[in-house]
Amino acid sequence: MWNYLQDLSFWDWLGLGAVLLILEVFGAGGYLLWIGVAAAGVGVLTYILPSLSWEVQFLLFAVLSVLTALYWWRRQRSVQRRSDQPGLNMRGSELIGHTFAVHDAIVSGRGKIKVGDGVWMVTGPDTPAGDQVRVIAQDGTILQVEAI
Repeated sequence: MWNYLQDLSFWDWLGLGAVLLILEVFGAGGYLLWIGVAAAGVGVLTYILPSLSWEVQFLLFAVLSVLTALYWWRRQRSVQRRSDQPGLNMRGSELIGHTFAVHDAIVSGRGKIKVGDGVWMVTGPDTPAGDQVRVIAQDGTILQVEAI
């Protein structure tokens, strides 16, 4: 084993990179991607500079693994920006302040209102069907209402 590590060729590094990238495809969540890229990078460097000792190859592999992972981590953090449409896919937040008719009576604090062609679960004071209520908040998929 010791002799094998001392005689690593670029094919060994490219093979390790390929194996790590294949394992990444099976759902490692990005952890193996950058280590695989680093291994492939060491393989390319070993092809260009075949006289690199195995110590330098392993050092390059470690440094490239850390650098590529840090690069990706910093890039991901910078990409997460505030949306210019913060309410996108939060349909219930659009309903706050609007009034609707109670579809199923609100009994024991639970009921339903009709919004367009859909029905929403609501919480609020007991209200008979047909009365008007105003949406005041959203808690997940349940709207909070107040009687008008």
